[in-house]
Amino acid sequence: MNTIPVSVVTIVKSRQEALQNLVLGLEKSDVWPAELVIVHMNEPASELTSENFPIRALRFDAGEKLPLAAARNFAAEQAACPFVIFLDVDCIPSPQLVGEYFNACQKAQHLWIGPVRYLRQGATSEPDFLQQMHELSTPDPVRAELREVNYALFWSLNFACSKEVYDRIGGFDTRFTGYGAEDTDFGFMARERGVPLSVADAVAYHQYHASYDPPLNHFEDILMNASTFFEKWQKWPMEGWLKKFVNAGLITWNDDRIKIVRKPNEAEIRAALKL
Repeated sequence: MNTIPVSVVTIVKSRQEALQNLVLGLEKSDVWPAELVIVHMNEPASELTSENFPIRALRFDAGEKLPLAAARNFAAEQAACPFVIFLDVDCIPSPQLVGEYFNACQKAQHLWIGPVRYLRQGATSEPDFLQQMHELSTPDPVRAELREVNYALFWSLNFACSKEVYDRIGGFDTRFTGYGAEDTDFGFMARERGVPLSVADAVAYHQYHASYDPPLNHFEDILMNASTFFEKWQKWPMEGWLKKFVNAGLITWNDDRIKIVRKPNEAEIRAALKL
């Protein structure tokens, strides 16, 4: 089978089973990438291998617990190919994903994103789940089947571009630390730098995991990053979550300032966990 000059990169923290499923998905690709680069944030590098493409696992240490922006920039720097596919560690690529992104990046110097479908709970335990992922999943509730999208809805779960485009955008802004808003900022920077945002038919399947709604487990990161985003763009990101924080009596939020009233307690954080 053909190997094409594209690097797939992913960043990971404590998601070994999900990472293994991402590799399994790549091994079922219609075409193989030239490499998979795995960047482990503040944890030992894995020793995964594939007979179909080289895997390079690297460790990235940083003072923050979850250095998403800095780790993605580090991963992009490590990529050996002119085109780079960024996959969230929870995403399993469809067989067509690698080829679709490669063709798209060759066609135009755009920032390309692909649809993400969400696998139901227990899906990856099904026999032959890789052959049934479409049937075992549902579309993203906000972006639906994703045929066109605006810059504010850019996501880093599943995107690709040339290294030239990535550098033109300036990478992810490392002033965003931990969780929240670095995706939207990257999309806004692409718009600011005149990089078109387009949709490729490169579907990824997001593996189920428990999540928080609202994400009170990232409360302080979200507030800090929201304020950083506002200072930069004079617009608030993550408004839905901020409104929920207000309604819970955790913050006050006016036109240009957020103030913490109190931090969520352990019981509130547990109650926000959706299994």
